[in-house]
Amino acid sequence: MDKLRVVLLFGGRSSEHSISCATAGGILGAIDRDRYEVIPVGITRDGAFVLEADDPARYALDPAHLPEVVDNGTRVRWPESSASREVRVADTSTELSGTPAPSERSLGDVDVVLPILHGRFGEDGTVQGLLELVGLPYVGNGVLASAIGMDKHVTKTVLEGAGIAVAPWVTLTRAALAEDPELWTRRVHGLGLPVFVKPARAGSSVGVSKVSDWSELDPALDVAFAEDRTVLVESAVVGREIECGVLEGRDGRGPRVSVAGEVVVTGRDFYDFEAKYLDAPGVDLICPADLGDGELFELRRIARRAFEAIGGEGLARVDVFLTDEGFVVNEVNTMPGFTPISMFPTCWLNSGLTYPELISELIEVGHARGSR
Repeated sequence: MDKLRVVLLFGGRSSEHSISCATAGGILGAIDRDRYEVIPVGITRDGAFVLEADDPARYALDPAHLPEVVDNGTRVRWPESSASREVRVADTSTELSGTPAPSERSLGDVDVVLPILHGRFGEDGTVQGLLELVGLPYVGNGVLASAIGMDKHVTKTVLEGAGIAVAPWVTLTRAALAEDPELWTRRVHGLGLPVFVKPARAGSSVGVSKVSDWSELDPALDVAFAEDRTVLVESAVVGREIECGVLEGRDGRGPRVSVAGEVVVTGRDFYDFEAKYLDAPGVDLICPADLGDGELFELRRIARRAFEAIGGEGLARVDVFLTDEGFVVNEVNTMPGFTPISMFPTCWLNSGLTYPELISELIEVGHARGSR
């Protein structure tokens, strides 16, 4: 069987750059090399596409030195049109020595791109749009679902329109606050305490603060506005934090939903960046979560409905709170954390798919969609 040539695309311009690199390291170490030839392409923090080393250890998530894509002088050239799937690489360092044109070589025709990008300029539909324009098949959600899933205000609006319960929220901009501060203060205070303040378009809990006293609101807004020009203030929901994975269906069938995992916070205000990725204490991840058959059935129904409501393709992680009144959806993450110990692959491992099998499943679905 001929191997599929897969571009693994990671890094990026967002504040989640290092998490994307760590995810790439996990995939490089687990992908089935008998089935796939991998071309690692990194995106620097400035947005340059560079050919990276095929070395999983290089992208280990070390709290003392977070991994990143550095500019090594190479430049990956995407196809000039949809008539070709050839990807090339140029060595721009030759330009510095006076060579008239950079040295360039072919990396071959690409079968599918696996964009493991978190946050803006990658998870938000921008890279998906680039790949659509040049006609390269790719893994995961399309332009629309990626854009919806990236923006928390839009996600909530779409889910609410589909009859799915979400936490009450207020969306703010600096301009709106400046124009009528009393109005927006009244609306925010109407949510009651505590509240969470979040950038509208960021993930991995970057820029998120919990506000338990209104004196903490302005500093929390400053932190969130440093990440995005639009910020959400949400009512804190009292309930168990439950997550599950969703995969696109095969052969015209509906989305598949994994067993559930639970985030148990014991010694922190919430499941923040340090707890998610830097092994900070105070949080336990339990999978499978202790749910009754009826609860799991309802969770899976809601997760499928949420995935379909945003036009989901490929994969997603649906995060909910289980309250006394039922499930409340917190987020639909269109490119969830994908390190070997992240909740998304853990939920699928407990549903019968190993980490390498999950990678293969995503690649095959993306490749098949691109062939239609």
